[in-house]
Amino acid sequence: MLHHASIRTQDIHRAIAFYEALGFTVHERFTAGITLACWMEGLGGRIELMQVPEPRPAADAFSDEHYTGYYHLSFDLTEATASLPAWLGEVRQRFAAAAGELTVLLEPQQQIIGDRVYEVAFLADADGLPLEFIRVLGYVQP
Repeated sequence: MLHHASIRTQDIHRAIAFYEALGFTVHERFTAGITLACWMEGLGGRIELMQVPEPRPAADAFSDEHYTGYYHLSFDLTEATASLPAWLGEVRQRFAAAAGELTVLLEPQQQIIGDRVYEVAFLADADGLPLEFIRVLGYVQP
């Protein structure tokens, strides 16, 4: 079982607000060396946010086809919503109400992976890192 995924951020307060708008809650706040950090839980997982004291811009993992390394986190919303487009609409409303910025990298679309049909969408987090949201629609008919 994966314990958590760690994300380094330029501004931990902005990142916390972003993930709270997605439905995460702060579970634990702590320091890691000289930096602020926290664990957040939501959407069936746990992330760790760590503020970088002197940040550089993040690589464009979503658009740079030559990028190598960790690509994205993926959240399975199959049990959480009946429709990925409807879920994204609700997220957009939460961000608009909070005057937050939401960057949609890929609008919801269907994708066949193996024997399943999925709805898939990508958002950028507060630092531009890609996040995938996926929902099982059904199985491919033989």
